[in-house]
This record gives sequence, structure tokens and C-alpha cells, in this order.
Amino acid sequence: MFSPLEQFEIVSLFNLTFGFFDISLSNVVLPLLLVILFTFFILSLTWKEWLLIPTPWQVFLYFVYNFILQIIMQQIGIKGVKYYCLIFSIFFYILCLNLLSLLPFGIAITSHIIIILYLSITLWGGIFFIGLINYNISFLRIFIPNCPFILLILLIPIEIFSYLIRMFSLAIRLVANILAGHTLVYIITNFLIIRLNMRFWFYFIGVILLFLILILEFGVAFSQAYIFTILICIYLNDSINLSEH
Repeated sequence: MFSPLEQFEIVSLFNLTFGFFDISLSNVVLPLLLVILFTFFILSLTWKEWLLIPTPWQVFLYFVYNFILQIIMQQIGIKGVKYYCLIFSIFFYILCLNLLSLLPFGIAITSHIIIILYLSITLWGGIFFIGLINYNISFLRIFIPNCPFILLILLIPIEIFSYLIRMFSLAIRLVANILAGHTLVYIITNFLIIRLNMRFWFYFIGVILLFLILILEFGVAFSQAYIFTILICIYLNDSINLSEH
């Protein structure tokens, strides 16, 4: 590779068409399918009968379940529990994709803006329609702040714009952090491979530096999945518990 950004190119692994439909498998689709299969595999380990002494996988699932439940209760309240499956799926799926991006020569799915933007727009649209279903036309009061009437001409467009920008802020925040971290990991790994003939101590320092960066990126991968989930809960709270501005 001549540029670290070449690793983010979408490459078709094999071409397959069915009539007018292109169902080719690319280096982006394959990791998405693998993460889905991995998620089903992890959950299948906990579908067994719960035991008095739980298995390690059941303990892990309980920890994740309680962690997501606490987020929902803090940000939405009891009304948000019925959306637990959606929020759990978002958190776990994005976390797996972020962890997959830690592979030095792998592909970072969450660094592709078009994929994450499609996800954020879909979630944003769904949350908006939940608000309309719950409150009908009165849901649009979220765009009308409590202020003197003369200021409404200026503030209503600002409120609408700030609500629309949510779909982009969700995607850009996640993409920027994963893109920067994955590029840095690739640059250091590629440098260590090219400079295999350098002195042992310099190479050892490089490996330690790469290890520390991977630990940092692991924290970034978790925190970005957490932040994405928190923001979804905050936006969902506006549609479930209509609050006055």
C-alpha cells in the first residue's frame, strides 16, 4: 500500500449477480456477516437453562444486560424498557465492529461514513416517527422553545436545524474516532514490519508503543459504542417523554 488510507477501499471479493440484483461479497459485507454470526453465537451460549451457579457466558450476558438496562433507566426511564432489544443490538453490534477495526491490516467498518450515516439516519427517522406516533402533531412542540414570541422567528429554524443535525453528529463522531485510531495502528504496524532489521531495543520500544496504542484504541472502541448508545437513548427520550424546552 502506498497510502494508509488505501486500507479503507471497498474491494469485491467475488462477483455474483441475480437478475438485476448485484449480491457480490465485498470486504465490507463479509465482516458485517461475521459479526452477525458471532453475535448469534455468543447469545446462543446463554440460551441454555439458567443454573444456580451460572456459566461464565451467562455472567457476561447478565453484566451486559444490566449495563444496558442502567443506561435506559437513567436516560429514558421505565418507558424505555420496551426498546431494550433495539438498544442492546445497537451497542453490541457497534462494539463488535469497533473491536474488529483494531486489527492492523483489517478493515474498519465503522470508519466508512456511508455505512454509519445510513445507520444514524435510519435510527433518527425511526425515533422521530416514534414521537409522532406517541404525541401526534403535538410532538412538534419540541421545535418551539419557551421564549418571547418575537424570538420564535429566529429560534424555531435553529431548533429544527439542531434536530436535523443529530443524524450527522452521530455518524461523524464515530467515524472520525475509529478512522484516526485505525490509521495510527496501521502506520505503526507497517513501520515495524518494514524495519524488521533494526536493533532489538528500538524494535522492542516500537512493539510496546503499538501495544499501548491498542489498549487506548480498545478504550476508544468501547467508549464510542457507549456514546453512540447514550445519544440514541437521549434522542429516544425526547420522543417518549416529551419535555418542555
